[in-house]
This record gives sequence, structure tokens and C-alpha cells, in this order.
Amino acid sequence: MNAEAPDASVETPAGPGRIVLLTASHRVAPGLLSWPAWQTLHAADLVLVTDPDHPQLPYLREAGVRAEHAAPAADELVAECAGGRTVVVLVGGEGDTRLTDGLARLGGSGRFAMPDLELLPGSYDLPGARLLDLVQVMDRIRRVCPWTSRKTHRGLAKYAIEEAYELVEAIEDGDRGELREELGDVLLQVVFHARIAQEDPEEPFDVDDVAGGLVEKLIHRHPHVFGDATAETPEDVHEHWLRTKAIEKQRTSVTEGVPLGQPGLALAAKLASRVRTAGLDVPLPTGDSTGDSIGYDLLALAVRAEADGADPEAALRAAARAYRDAILAAEGHTG
Repeated sequence: MNAEAPDASVETPAGPGRIVLLTASHRVAPGLLSWPAWQTLHAADLVLVTDPDHPQLPYLREAGVRAEHAAPAADELVAECAGGRTVVVLVGGEGDTRLTDGLARLGGSGRFAMPDLELLPGSYDLPGARLLDLVQVMDRIRRVCPWTSRKTHRGLAKYAIEEAYELVEAIEDGDRGELREELGDVLLQVVFHARIAQEDPEEPFDVDDVAGGLVEKLIHRHPHVFGDATAETPEDVHEHWLRTKAIEKQRTSVTEGVPLGQPGLALAAKLASRVRTAGLDVPLPTGDSTGDSIGYDLLALAVRAEADGADPEAALRAAARAYRDAILAAEGHTG
């Protein structure tokens, strides 16, 4: 490469040339570049790659594009464009601030005839692309971190419960920043468990298996979206969901699939919902008349709330939060 800086007073008739900074997302499979990117690469007078291990390099060579490994300074790059030449620099997906800042300084000095500068995205991130980063980061942490590498499904179980409650609290508070953060914490639990599952010697699965199963389930349970069925109201959608779920699960009891470990009011409401949907007539138990009947009273309240379309767990939580606020006020706390 010619390392001499160009002289504005000796500009060639062909003009100062053109610099194309070509970016490519590392979250897209190498070789999947846009057609304008391939056209520019083939037509360029010189193609430079700043990283010798850039994942696009093998594909450029396979396509007949001759690329040189170089990390030129700004003045060296400008010199390469002399005579109207087009130089393409393949940089990382985040760009190359060292190079762009250097070009900006040269242009701002007024001492050089600067080439045309173009930023050409060769590939774009698709929605959800950052999930690939999350999977890669989780994989590395699992292999290297002394704490993370020893965790098991059972050891993580309590965190899933805690993060779910914190997510609910963020939703009820209406704090958008907290909501985003808590959604991330819940997502971490999914990715963490999926990464642990890869190591199972008998029944391994990974995050792609989890996502693939979820995609199949969503498509199957939304025939009005992905099939020929019709659904005009939310109630129609709910019926589709229940019908396809019943076929999938083939349960012998409406109580199957109801986790008994959930909070009491939520458990009572869920059982009441199953009973009502199935059209069963099941009298509520009243308990031993000689014992404490508070649990059965709460059960009756939860069933009544569910029948009225209310969430008894959320209602009690809202009342408890109001009680908390009253306690704070009684203690003299403000704000």
C-alpha cells in the first residue's frame, strides 16, 4: 500500500475516488450479503479487510473477490483512492471508529481532496437477532464461570419463581424500565435452563429445541392465523386454544396440568376455571365444622371471583399494596 498522504494540489483528473465502508452483521450467516454489496465488491479497485479472521473472507474469495488484509490509517486509505479508484473496506458490524474519526479529521483540515465516503450495510440484523448474542454469552459463562458452571435445574428453580414475581410487580407498577429489565431476567432463566439441558447425558436439548417446540405449539393452537379456521372474537380464540390443547394433552382429568405449588388463591381460581369450562358440577368443600374454616372461606371467595371474571390473586395483591401504602403513611413516610 502507498502510505503517503495525498496532496490536494496534485489532484488527478479522475478525481479523488471513493471509499466504501462495508459493514456486515455477525448475527447473519457469513456470505449472506445484499446484492448492492456484492456488486460493489466485484466492481471495486481494491478490497481491504481489517480483521484477518473476518468470517466473510472465505466467502469473498469463493466469489472471486480478491481481498487484502490491512488496517490502513485514514491518510493511507485516501492515498489509495487517488486517480478515481474505489476502495472497499470491510469492517465489523459496529463500524471502525478509528478509521472514520481519522477521515473526519482529514476532511475537516481542508488540506486534502477527500474521496467520496459511503457507508454500505451489507447485511442487517433481523428482529430477535440479539438473542443469538444472548445464547453465545450464556454458553461462555456456563463454560467459564465457577458459579454458573455448577448450577442445576433444581438449584435454579427458586430464581424462576422470584423473577416471575418481580416481573409481575414491574407490570403492576407501570415502570417501563423495570419491565424491560425484569423481562430480561425471566428470559435469562429460560436460556440458562436450556443451556444446562444441553449437558444431559440421556435426554439433551437446547434453546433451539425449546424455541422450535414453542413455534410448533403456537402455530398449531392458532389455526385462525396459520390455517383455515376463523375466529372473530377473543372468546373464539380461547375456544380454539382449549380445543387444540385438549387434543394435544389427552388428559383424563381437568386437574391435570394445574401446578399445585402456585399461590393458594391462584390455584383455587385455576381449578374453578377448569371446572367451569368443563361444565362440571362440583360442590365446594366446607371442611370440618370443628376446625378452622378460613381456608374454605377463601376458596369460596376465589371461586366467586373467577366466575365474575376477576383474578383473586391480583385483587388480593392490589389490596395488600394499598395496605402497604397505608402502613408507610402511618409511619410518616412520604413520596
